Amino acid sequence: MKRIFAILVLAMLMPATQLFAQVSVDEVAAAEEPVVFENNIKQSDVAVNMESEAKIRAERMMRRKERNTVDFTANLHGSLTAFSKSWQAAGDNTITVLANLNFLHTYKQGRFTLTNTASAKFGYNNTKIDLNGEQRGVWFKNVDEIALSTSPQWALVKNWSYGANVKFRTQFAPGYEARGDKQLGNQRVSNFMAPGYLDASLGFTYILPSEKFPLKVNLAPIALSATYRQDLGTSKDYGVAPPLRQKYEGGLSVQLDFDKTWGKNGWLRYRTTAYSFYGWITGISTNKFSQTVPTLRWENTFDIKATKYISTQIYVQLYYNKAEYHKLQLQSMLSVGLTYTFKNK
Repeated sequence: MKRIFAILVLAMLMPATQLFAQVSVDEVAAAEEPVVFENNIKQSDVAVNMESEAKIRAERMMRRKERNTVDFTANLHGSLTAFSKSWQAAGDNTITVLANLNFLHTYKQGRFTLTNTASAKFGYNNTKIDLNGEQRGVWFKNVDEIALSTSPQWALVKNWSYGANVKFRTQFAPGYEARGDKQLGNQRVSNFMAPGYLDASLGFTYILPSEKFPLKVNLAPIALSATYRQDLGTSKDYGVAPPLRQKYEGGLSVQLDFDKTWGKNGWLRYRTTAYSFYGWITGISTNKFSQTVPTLRWENTFDIKATKYISTQIYVQLYYNKAEYHKLQLQSMLSVGLTYTFKNK
């Protein structure tokens, strides 16, 4: 008991006791040393391009647009005629579809000009005919042509240039004399590259300096005209008698081109091309030379826009080639439908 009492007395006296501690710090004399800063980063001169990449691309696009002119037109025309069985007058159900594409590209830099054109026309119609006593609706081709051309030219003097013209024409599908010939197994009249035409010439081109009358005249004292008949099974030989598949003629050619648009929105456009070839010699591939007669091809196209996407097209072509047919050939067509035009200028 006495021990416990003594411990309690000591615990009560400890908070009142003061504690003292003494700390001594010795002075340290440190020697002063000079501080040197070093730059270990390697420096090099860098040329700063003040022009941004976007600005360079924009200038490149501007130069490309100045040198290139693109004109593209696509037409899709068609008609549908239908009659019921109870119709009081005679009539046949018919469907007509015509697709037309025209592309013009001109590249110009300095004295050099390159003009490329491409056009394609293809039309089908469906009507009812009598096949072995049975009425059947058959598809019949009525328009078919592929035309490509290229013309590199170099400026000579004012409004005059010299260069070459190369043109190629053929068709897509086989053609027949009358409806039902294909179904009856009759002989075809034409086919791809039967006929095919290639015209090449070297000469001079004159451009009339008038915006109101944009006429271009090409005079070629050196010209070549080739006719191909790769399908010998056609009923017409197009001046290429078997066993030959091609015929070449040498001579001269003249071509006139006119293309003008009227109205603020280009509601009327007239395009015409007149090409004439006069052969001095023929049978170059067979070494049998003889004088030939002129060939004439005159195309006229009128585009009349009712709205931005609806137009009427009138197409007229005159063609004369005595080696193929001794009479003047005429083709005319009137169509209404959808149209799309793109121009970069």
